[in-house]
Amino acid sequence: MERLGNFRPLILFVSGLMGAAGVALAAAASHGGDTVFLGSASTMCLAHAPVLLGLYLGYRYFRTATLAALVLGLGSIIFAGDLVSRHYLGDRLFPLAAPVGGTGMMLGWLIVAAGAFFRVREV
Repeated sequence: MERLGNFRPLILFVSGLMGAAGVALAAAASHGGDTVFLGSASTMCLAHAPVLLGLYLGYRYFRTATLAALVLGLGSIIFAGDLVSRHYLGDRLFPLAAPVGGTGMMLGWLIVAAGAFFRVREV
């Protein structure tokens, strides 16, 4: 998991973009957009952006933090991207995108849980 350390700046970048996208999607939903698609995409972005930030900050104390952040981030992007695509393009991002993204998010949370069974790094 040490090689994943090179992806840490990407986690912080994605966290910031997801937070901004979550706010923008909430605004779009409240100003006449589809609250089902855009509201749900906003919720997923706003729920996971701070989690990614926490995992980014806590990687020294939490052995699976980087892997969990990468999987959660990718799953969230795919899930929210599919909902946004359905709203603006009228079609899915790709077949089964929402279930793939949702499964990725669940897998990411399971990686968070698995962190309980790995020895904490010495700081």
